[in-house]
Amino acid sequence: MTLRIACLGAGYFSQFHIGGWQRMEGVTLVGVADRSLEKAQAYDAPAFDNIDALLATGPDILDIILPPVAQAEAIRTALDQSPRAIICQKPFCTSLQEAQEITQLAEDAGVPLIVHENFRFQPWYRKIKKALEAGRIGTTLQASFRLRPGDGQGPDAYLSRQPYFQQMERFLIHETGVHWVDTFRYLFGEPSHVYADLRRVNPVIAGEDAGYVTFDHPGGVRALFDANRSLDHAADNTRRTMGEALIEGTDGTLSLFGDGSIWVRPFGALEAEQIAPPDQHEGFGGDCTKALQEHVVSALLNGSALENEARDYLRVIEIEHAIYRSAEEGRKLAV
Repeated sequence: MTLRIACLGAGYFSQFHIGGWQRMEGVTLVGVADRSLEKAQAYDAPAFDNIDALLATGPDILDIILPPVAQAEAIRTALDQSPRAIICQKPFCTSLQEAQEITQLAEDAGVPLIVHENFRFQPWYRKIKKALEAGRIGTTLQASFRLRPGDGQGPDAYLSRQPYFQQMERFLIHETGVHWVDTFRYLFGEPSHVYADLRRVNPVIAGEDAGYVTFDHPGGVRALFDANRSLDHAADNTRRTMGEALIEGTDGTLSLFGDGSIWVRPFGALEAEQIAPPDQHEGFGGDCTKALQEHVVSALLNGSALENEARDYLRVIEIEHAIYRSAEEGRKLAV
């Protein structure tokens, strides 16, 4: 069976969505729509300038690649056509209340709504998850991720790629940090508490672009998101992993480097063993966009469980809100 795919939105990041579908077996891209027909026509697919014409192609999956302000209306319109599934980019909706309402509407319609949170699908995190489950470092005690993309310096930061970053009043956590909120949940389980210390380094950015966030996870695991978008790390492509990770356990330490390689150093040892080679994908994030899409297709065709359904993703939004409250109040909060 071949699934019919329609993509709504042809902005900067849509290239990774559309490219993923076009390289995938078992699907066919039946249309791309954008308010700018010229943008939609940039891809080798039927082009439209409105959602109604796009939905008239009869897609099994609608992939919404729009900013939050446009998502709810698009989802409501799509639900009337009862596709087999809807995928929606993050940040998901304009508020927690709107996200809750849209989630309920999708559930009432019986249409799976999946939030396109793709970082947990990056190949290094899937491999780290397997290594942790296999007990490679014993009992995990703590972890840290150092976000260092090196793209946030100077007055021209982000202008060539995503200029709206400069105007976001909530930036580091809302736009970027939520990736690790979800990834830490995937690796270590639901956090019970958060503490945040956020700040602005580049004065041309409206929101925060650096800070620390700590998470209390089950089993006594403590995780640290240590972020500064003005600093870099050792990598030929600093946007591949966007930083480096260290996960420490009773029997050893897992290290993720900027090339996507993963290393294990046994407790007490001086040398580390490479358990995953450097990533060779030239596009975004180890081809995690396509990996998420393949996950959704597999679930629809084989009945396997879906990750990142909207109901589950509401927790990420709740935790994000708690992080900002913690930074404002200067105290640790339950989530």
